[in-house]
Amino acid sequence: MTSAHIIMLVTIAIYLIGMVAIGVYCSKSNETVGDFYLGGRKMGPLVTAMSAEAADMSSWLLMGLPGLAYLAGIAEPAWTAIGLAIGTYVNWLVVAKRIRTYTHEVNAITLPDFFSLRYRDDKNILMAIAAVVIIVFFVPYTASGFAACGKLFSSIFSIDYHVAMIVSAVVIVAYTVTGGFLAASMTDMIQSVVMSIALIVVVLFGVNVAGGFDAVAENANSLVSYLSLTASHVAADNSSTPYGALTIASTLAWGLGYFGMPHILLRFMAIEDREKLKISRRVATVWVCIAMTVAIIIGIVGNAVTAADALPFLDGNTSETIIVRIADLMGKYGVLMAIMGGIILSGILSSTMSTADAQLLAASSSISENLLRKFFNVDLSAKASIKIARAAVVGIAIVAVFLARNPDSSVFRIVSFAWAGFGSAFGPVVLLALFWRRSNKQGALAGMITGGAMVFIWKFLIAPMGGLFAIYELLPAFLLALIVNIVVSLATGEPDKEVTDAYDRVMVSLYGKK
Repeated sequence: MTSAHIIMLVTIAIYLIGMVAIGVYCSKSNETVGDFYLGGRKMGPLVTAMSAEAADMSSWLLMGLPGLAYLAGIAEPAWTAIGLAIGTYVNWLVVAKRIRTYTHEVNAITLPDFFSLRYRDDKNILMAIAAVVIIVFFVPYTASGFAACGKLFSSIFSIDYHVAMIVSAVVIVAYTVTGGFLAASMTDMIQSVVMSIALIVVVLFGVNVAGGFDAVAENANSLVSYLSLTASHVAADNSSTPYGALTIASTLAWGLGYFGMPHILLRFMAIEDREKLKISRRVATVWVCIAMTVAIIIGIVGNAVTAADALPFLDGNTSETIIVRIADLMGKYGVLMAIMGGIILSGILSSTMSTADAQLLAASSSISENLLRKFFNVDLSAKASIKIARAAVVGIAIVAVFLARNPDSSVFRIVSFAWAGFGSAFGPVVLLALFWRRSNKQGALAGMITGGAMVFIWKFLIAPMGGLFAIYELLPAFLLALIVNIVVSLATGEPDKEVTDAYDRVMVSLYGKK
């Protein structure tokens, strides 16, 4: 290991110790389960915005998106980013304030809680199904984050992938278990800053190594359809494949996923003052647009760095390590650049950790709060509930580590599937619960099951047929779940008066009238 690598590792170690220290500090605030899972609804607008977007972006931002742009040009990453930018803004605009108000009205601290209390589901079947959906899709989602950490350290420091992945998981679990939601949110805000620094520095350094902006532009223009929005570049033979209107529409559908993301919706639920959500919306939207744009540029710049023979060509899933390779290259330019390389690698860790901690909390709440305490009626004291919650975090992390054991897995593709799962299972239910007074628990249950099941059916049975069926599974699954929810709600009895009265109170609270 070179001296530059040692400097990078020390920089990363200092960063990781700082994250754990924040967890220990925040643990003093966790007196109830509500504190552990929702921070006591005390989050300020800036923390709410930045923690939500840091939790959203994950390793996908600094590894998956640049890797895709590096290898195949801008078509898929650009349309994905546009869909996500629109989804981010609309989610903050139409969902955030309503779900903050509604969850406060019914005293819900998790998303499954909200579904059950919104529809007065006394048997908690909605809650149980929602909890299972969260576990099914969050465990592989979390595993993708652990895998990204393993790839980072193994590709740079020649550390065994499995050792690096497990150590990273231990650190994430450590501050999440100790500090809960407050620690996750505070560290997420810090991590979003580190991620921003990493993105900017990598672009500037990469452009310099590639020979300047002109050299980057010349290289991109020399690659067939690399900068096209209607065709994807094929690196193997410098050719292209069409990226048609149907594919574009299904890629834009990434934005639909936001309406069903538990770890993002929890941030809306936790803000101290719903009137400050406007500030959060503006901060979050601006940051997301800039961050995704720069991430795509990193892929373009990285390809030019390769063309300049500063880095070897990265094929397949190894393209997702382009930002890691550039950070390693920086270490060859002196101590200060090595420290900066360490900060960039910390930024990659940040993007992974900020999502993994949020996912661990959401998944553990499904086990301890929703399944054990409320569905199976296990009587737990406040302290016992927090202990169970922490044990659930550890248990889920262990399963995720097992799933992440394959170093050749694609971060982008794993995240894509999990994103579709949540968007389809929860998105239509959330929207109709917040905006349709007539919706009932039968419709919500049918829609949730339909959305979750259709993601698997479309992905593994229908999409392989090709042609018009080869679209992102989120779009057809979301639309079908929405239709089923509406049809079943109309075909069954109207919701109880208690349910509609609660809906009316929320509308009065929001708008002064029903």
